[in-house]
Amino acid sequence: VQLQASGGGLVQAGGSLRLSCVVSRGTFSRYDMGWFRQAPGKEREFVARITPWRTITDYAGSVKGRFTISRDNAKNTVYLQMNSLKPDDTAVYYCAADPDGGGRGGYDYWGQGTLVTVSS
Repeated sequence: VQLQASGGGLVQAGGSLRLSCVVSRGTFSRYDMGWFRQAPGKEREFVARITPWRTITDYAGSVKGRFTISRDNAKNTVYLQMNSLKPDDTAVYYCAADPDGGGRGGYDYWGQGTLVTVSS
């Protein structure tokens, strides 16, 4: 299973970005998909997840109401729409796939990360 994330960049506070993650060599429609992030000097943290048929979405408290996770099973792609960005959102964002489901942990496959920088 391969994951390719894209869409990061530099944006001013209050702005928006949409991240994409394309999954190949796997059965995308069966996977829980998640987004995580790692800020400089900090541990990687959960951002959002979505179950295979969009029945459940889950967000970290710090992004709830500002970020939206979605997926297109026909395109093997998961998205993270990020609005009202803050400097604290600056991080490398990673997408991940979990074939077994089960929550915010246990992701087996990871993308390479895409950098989001929010200027004040």
